[in-house]
Order: sequence, then structure tokens, then C-alpha cells
Amino acid sequence: MSFDTYTRFFLALVAVLALMLAFAWLLRRYGLGARYVTRGGRRLAIVEVAAVDAKRRLVLLRRDDTEHLVLLGAQSELLIESGIKLPVTPVKLPATPENFASALRETQP
Repeated sequence: MSFDTYTRFFLALVAVLALMLAFAWLLRRYGLGARYVTRGGRRLAIVEVAAVDAKRRLVLLRRDDTEHLVLLGAQSELLIESGIKLPVTPVKLPATPENFASALRETQP
């Protein structure tokens, strides 16, 4: 076999590997990989992550309607608080024409 054949083989192999990596990245990016979802949708979510130092992170996890605070380290994990209820957020009512008009009058000089 000639050098040209080996070059074509190598380039084809690189192209196939690049396509596989791109496809794997897309699956991971858009969450199309292995999904274990129940009828109600996703049950587990990471709400917030805060760095404590270079090796440890505080992670607030939500499962169903309960949150859990976990300290993750390089070699260990520690449950800080469990069973945190979701905070109640006030429901914002839609603007009515009267409220909108009065808000406009207040902002004008």
C-alpha cells in the first residue's frame, strides 16, 4: 500500500472520531443521553453551588419538593442539612390597565 492510502485512512479515522465526539457532546449538552425520568418530569436538580475553598463545595440539591445541603470534598461528602422546604415565593399578579396607567403617571415628570 502506498503512503497516499495510509494518509486517507488516517484522515478518515480522525474525521469519524471527531464526529463521534461532537455527537457525544451534543447529547450531553442537551440532556438527550440516558434519562431516568418519571411521569412528572425531572425529580432531581442542582439549585446552587458555592465554593468554600479550593477543594470543597457546598451544593444545594432539590429532590421533588425538598432541598438538601451537601458539602462535597475531594475525598468525602457530608450532609449538612436535609429536608429543607422550598421557599414560598409571592405570586405576581398580571398588570391591569388601571395599574399600568397609574404606574405610567407616576414615572412621568
